[in-house]
Amino acid sequence: MGQEKVLGEGTALRRAIEQGVVGSLILWGPPGVGKTTLAYIIASRMEACLERVSAVTAGVKYLREVISRAALRQAQGKRTVLVVDEIHRFNKAQQDVLLPSVEEGLVTLIGATTENPYFEVIKALVSRAEVVRLEGLSVKDIRKIVRRAVKHVTVAGVSLSREGEEALIEIAGGDARRALNILERSLLVAQGREISKKDVESAAQQSVVQYDKAGDVHYDTISAFIKSMRGSDPDAALFYLFRMLVAGEDPKFIVRRMLIFASEDIGNADPHALMVTSAAAHTLEWVGLPEAEFALAQAAIYLSAAPKSNSVYVAKEAAKRDVEVFGNAQPPGHIVNAPKESMKKHGRGVGYKYPHDFLGHVAPQQYRPDEVQDNIYYKPGEEGFEKEVKRRVEAARKVLHR
Repeated sequence: MGQEKVLGEGTALRRAIEQGVVGSLILWGPPGVGKTTLAYIIASRMEACLERVSAVTAGVKYLREVISRAALRQAQGKRTVLVVDEIHRFNKAQQDVLLPSVEEGLVTLIGATTENPYFEVIKALVSRAEVVRLEGLSVKDIRKIVRRAVKHVTVAGVSLSREGEEALIEIAGGDARRALNILERSLLVAQGREISKKDVESAAQQSVVQYDKAGDVHYDTISAFIKSMRGSDPDAALFYLFRMLVAGEDPKFIVRRMLIFASEDIGNADPHALMVTSAAAHTLEWVGLPEAEFALAQAAIYLSAAPKSNSVYVAKEAAKRDVEVFGNAQPPGHIVNAPKESMKKHGRGVGYKYPHDFLGHVAPQQYRPDEVQDNIYYKPGEEGFEKEVKRRVEAARKVLHR
């Protein structure tokens, strides 16, 4: 069901499956979209024997046994399709055993993974297989699957109400396996009558968010959260915040990213942003979840609504670039440490001007090494409080740079 982009009529993969000439593949996509089912279909079309293993539990010894069976079949003119679940968990020893058989065509490898194979799967395997990206199923797809399943239920008098169907589709979240599992439990709850929305919610217990704290959804969601705050959309930020919290994301990870955001994307446009976020982090430490949800939500809203400035980020990067080149340049002699009077004969500490003795508490003197004296790193913006910071910095620079 679905996957028209890669499996629709006339696509290269569709033609290869129909002709039974499929090479090794890595099927990459969220749970419940048909990765394993597709592997079975491919094996059937190839008229091949199917071996299925888990990268987590299949040791080197077992893989050698699989390869031995494949060799015997090859001698009899038969092919073998090896389906590897969670292929991103393959270790080097497993890879070393399997790779020669894949290269020789002794087995057709079909790996299934929810992780981005370009990051998580060993490069040697990725280079020997075509990566096929499968998408989460659409509402239309899940609806067809659910209705087909209900149609084949043999229990007398069972039907699915319209509200129940909508709730089931929403909770499934593009995962057909989840939809069917919840439907099956809903049948037990309904006990021979029409399945209501309440029955579905009871069977599901709660909407389980698709979320892997080490996978693509993890990185996609935190990215969406940050970009929503940067885009000044507090509602979107709250949605992604609670999507992460409901899914069991570590709240300390979330608050760390918020602390970074407060300086990187707001900075001196609103110095209170960092204070509010720090207070939220402190609240999380002291009261924990779920009570700290209030403080986290407050901080996310504040960060979203705050005026934005990346001046601190730009200044930081510019200063770091100069340090890479001029990191060993010496500070001017008048501002270096001179703990003993005798050191002044070497020019250390001589001529230092105490800023508090000057108008505006700014003394006309050089603080940076000559090599970087004329380089300007911090360029304040015009948003929020940073407009006042800009006035202060420019006034000081007029004195410092004469």
